[in-house]
Amino acid sequence: MEFVSIRVITGDVARLVAFYERATGVRARWATEDFAELATGGATLAIAGTRTVPLFAPGSARPAANQSVITEFRVDDVDRVHRNLTGLVTDFVSGPTTMPWGNRSLLFRDPDGNLVNFFTPVTPAAIEKFAR
Repeated sequence: MEFVSIRVITGDVARLVAFYERATGVRARWATEDFAELATGGATLAIAGTRTVPLFAPGSARPAANQSVITEFRVDDVDRVHRNLTGLVTDFVSGPTTMPWGNRSLLFRDPDGNLVNFFTPVTPAAIEKFAR
C-alpha cells in the first residue's frame, strides 16, 4: 500500500488552490474547474469543490469543517517560510516552535480554517528520520 494524497473539499476551489500555490511554491495541475492537485515529492494535495462530493457519497464531506486533521509539509527553513507567509496567512496558530520530537514547526490555518503545519527537522534524530 502507498499513501498518495489527501483531498480537501472546499466551497471555493480557485481561492484555496491559489493559497496553496503561493504558500508551497508548487504549481497546481487542474483536471476540471472543481478539481486540482499540487504534487510534491512525497504525496499530492488534492483540492476539490463541493460538486465532487456526490460522486463519492452525497453529504459525506463538508467544506471548512475540519477539526481533526493537520496537513503537513516539510520545508528547508521554517523560519524563512514564516517570514514569506506573513501577509498571505491571516491565522497563525503558533509561530515557529521547536517541538519535543525535534521538528521546528509553524502551525497556521488555510482560508477554509484547515490546520497546516510547515516544519523543518532540526535535531540530529529528526534530521536522520527524514534523511533520504
